[in-house]
Parts: sequence; structure tokens; C-alpha cells
Amino acid sequence: MSQEFSGSMDPQWDDSQPIYRQLRDRVVAMILEGVLKEGDPLPSVRNVAVEFRLNPLTVLKGYQQLVDEQLVEKRRGRGMYVNAGARKALMKDERQRFIEDEWPRVYATIQRLGLSTQELLAATPAPTQTLSPAGNDDDKHE
Repeated sequence: MSQEFSGSMDPQWDDSQPIYRQLRDRVVAMILEGVLKEGDPLPSVRNVAVEFRLNPLTVLKGYQQLVDEQLVEKRRGRGMYVNAGARKALMKDERQRFIEDEWPRVYATIQRLGLSTQELLAATPAPTQTLSPAGNDDDKHE
């Protein structure tokens, strides 16, 4: 298994959701973070199962979700590979999920605590990359 993959995956599993789903979510995070790039192979089901002491069917189920979502493709006899456009599609979905699910809670907390824009900006860590004025930085990720 690649050092990047095993180093990016925490071998601790949470009881709040099925392991195959957690595995899927970790691969998604690796695509979003650029650890896995378009065209990169995913580690084999067997290697992931051995390294993390999982049933190979559990790993396969997690990988199959990625195939079903068209984020990775199966290449018969060669393994699974990150699809072109996977990161862009994930960014779009994650941004939408954040705006719909997380932002209302964050905004409500800001309002409840009476935080000002100046206080929030002062507490914001330095960005790792600069956003364009529209807040759309897709071009920087390609």
C-alpha cells in the first residue's frame, strides 16, 4: 500500500456509522485534499483489508460506493482508479452540503454569541490559499 494512503487513513473506526461508509468517506477526503489525484490507483482491496484488519468484502463495499458515485472506475484486472473530474464533483457537492447543512448552524451560533465580523476575522487562521473575489477557487484545484 502506498505510504501516502496508509498515512492519510486513521486506522481507528467510529461506531456511529458502518466501516465501509467510513472507508468511503476517508477516500473522498483524500481526493478532496489532493492525496489521491485524478487517474491515481486506489490501493488494492486486499492491501487495505490486511493493513486495517478489515474483511475484504467491507473494503469492496466502500469502494463500490465510490464506483456507484462515479468517483472511481474499475479497470478489469488492474484495479480501481480516481475518475477525471472526481475532485471537482466532490467540491461542488461538499460546498452545497456545507451551505445547506452546516452554515445555518454556524450562522445561528455566531448570532447567538453576538460575534462581530471583526472578531471572526481576527480569529480566522491564515489561509493556505487565496480565494478569488467571488469565493470560487475551482481553477486553483485543477
